[in-house]
This record gives sequence, structure tokens and C-alpha cells, in this order.
Amino acid sequence: MTKHTGGKTEVVVIGGGYAGVLAANRLTGRDDVAVTLVNPRPTFVERLRLHQLVAGSGDAVVDYEDVLSDRVRLVVDTAVSIDREARTVSLADGDILAYDYLVYAVGSRSGAPQVPGADRFAYPIAVLEEAERLRQAVAAAPATAGVTVVGGGATGIETAAELAEAGRTVTLVCGGELGPYLPPSGRRFVARRLAALGVTVLEGPGTRAASVTADAVRLADGREVRGELTVWTVGFGVPDLAARSGLSTDEAGRLLTDETLTSVDDDRIVAAGDAASPSGLAYRMGCQAAVKLGPHAADAVLRRIEGGRPEAVSITFAGLCVSLGRGSGIFQISRKDDTPTRFYIGGRAGARLKEFIVSLTVKQLADEAHKPGVRMQKAKDGARQERVRAAHASRPAHTA
Repeated sequence: MTKHTGGKTEVVVIGGGYAGVLAANRLTGRDDVAVTLVNPRPTFVERLRLHQLVAGSGDAVVDYEDVLSDRVRLVVDTAVSIDREARTVSLADGDILAYDYLVYAVGSRSGAPQVPGADRFAYPIAVLEEAERLRQAVAAAPATAGVTVVGGGATGIETAAELAEAGRTVTLVCGGELGPYLPPSGRRFVARRLAALGVTVLEGPGTRAASVTADAVRLADGREVRGELTVWTVGFGVPDLAARSGLSTDEAGRLLTDETLTSVDDDRIVAAGDAASPSGLAYRMGCQAAVKLGPHAADAVLRRIEGGRPEAVSITFAGLCVSLGRGSGIFQISRKDDTPTRFYIGGRAGARLKEFIVSLTVKQLADEAHKPGVRMQKAKDGARQERVRAAHASRPAHTA
């Protein structure tokens, strides 16, 4: 069993994404806390750039030494189980890490495709290894090969635009509405930009993918979209580590917590990022929530170490930023509760803003490494508790 020495409070952070790195860095603000970060890769992945990696227009990997405090011990391995009674984490290589507190920040991954053939013939893009596999497939395909991108959300839009700008013939199968988060004005802007790039956009209820073969996607309405490569951007899932470890989860598999991000089963475990489900009312998966939930999770641990009670989570959103190739983008402005307004910033200004945000995010990780506590969440979503109460009231009463 591996454990630090020196009588320090041991905190293990599982997951080295945006939320996990920020949490780990923030925890180093106390000298009497020893922090171990467990991650299956030796480098930090900028998930916001994976579509660029696929198209060859950018990289998506950053050295941990550039974003992680040198006071955090990095263990490159995969957590396979959590024993909350013994307060240990078992790793794939057989090692066991002991903890006093645990930050569960395992992130998200591609959802399991429920469409026949998708698991065999489609390329997901949610994690680094998937994006690298797709990049190799794109590079090996003839320049004339058609690419079908399934999924009309932000990832699908960004991937379709990036590949089209690189000269590929792209069809975007939305499976419903293009950019469902966006209001009509934002959707029209995105549609115009995709058309200018030569992307064929198929939207509407009949465009749900019904099956995938090696060279085609069959739609629910019977149409067949031919293409040598199919990219799958539909849905996200979370690792099942919490459920396998006997911890309570929501229906999607996220760790179920109270409003302080503390597990409903154990006050020594807190969650952050895509795999957290406070009050069963999880935030939208993505970097914007992760960079705020990570510091909050760390603060929850630090407050408990001090003998106090953590504060309830109350994070706000600014909008959704989507790149449309290197020369254009859209920043859809939202209200604090993540509902979109009718306003957006588009075109070249949208592209510059997206690049600024992506670059700033990595800088925020580094800033927290050098000065723990520098990231402060000031704005509050005052309606959060109201939504939580309404959600609880609408759920059926539990019966034995």
C-alpha cells in the first residue's frame, strides 16, 4: 500500500482533466496536505482541441509539468475500485493508495452507441486515443473520401467544420436539430458557415442514424448517406468506477452528491467535473462547468479538514463557444443558469474569442498551480436551489 509519510492529510484525486488538475492544484495551498493525482495518461489532454487534432490543424496535449503543481504527486495508472470502508483506491497495476479524502474527477467518455454497426464502423472522438485513431484514419483515406459526422451538437459541428476546412467532403447528420443548444439566430449563423465550407447538413426527425456500415449510414427515414469514414459524436458517458465501487450514482452513472459536491454515501468523498451529480441535477458536461467544480471540490475538502461544513455549489455560465474552422466561430451568450439568450458573437471575432478561451483555460490551470486559490467563483446562480427543490418535488416518492 502506498502512502505519503510525515503525518499529512492524504488526498487522492482520481482524474487528471480540467476539474481534477484544478482541484489537485488548489489543495496544495495547505502545507499539511499531501496530494496524489491518478491519471491513465502521462500528459494533460485539451479536450477542447481534439477536433483540431483529428484534422491536423492543432495539437491537444500539454505536459503536466506546465499545468500541475510540483507539490502534486502524479501516478500514471487507472483506478479500478474504491474501498470507502478502508479508504483506499486500487490501481490497475496492483498498487493501493490510501487516502483521508478522495476527489472523484474521472470525467466523461464516449457514450456506448446503441445503433447497430456504430461500435464496429464509426469513430468516436471523446478522448485522446479515439481522436488519434480517427486522425490516422483520416490521414490514410484518399483525399476524395467522404466523411459522415453523426451528431449535430457542438462536437459534431466543430469536427465537421474542421475537416471541411481541411478539404474533406463532409456530411453532418444531425439526428434532429442542428445545434440544439443554440437559439434560431445562432443556428442560422452556424448553418450559413457550414454551407460556406461545403458541409452538407441533414437535420430533422428522420435524420437519426439507424445503422452504420463500413461505407454508409442509414437514417431513420430510410435514406442512406454514403461515406468512407463515419465520425460518431453522439452522447457522452462516464466511467463506471463509482457504481462498481458501490457508491450511489444517478441514472447516467455520475457520482451522486449533495449540493456541496460531497458523496451522499461518504463525507470523505467529493466529486467534480462531468462525473459529478449534485442533488441528481447535474450541470451540462463540459470544460466550463469542470473548471468551476474542480476548485469547489477542493474547497469542500479543505473546509472539512478545518472542521467546517462546505458551502453549497453555485456556479454560473457565460455561454457556449463553438469553433467553425480556424477562421470563424460562434460564442452563444447565455444567462447565468446556462439558458441561451438571443445574442451571440460570430465570425472571425467568434473564432478569436474561442481561441482566447481555450488558451486561457490552460493558463488558469497553471496559475492555480503557482498560486493555489487564485481562481475565485464570484458570480452566483441564485435560482439553483429553487431548481433543486422543484426537481425533488417532481420525483416520485420512494417506496420500500
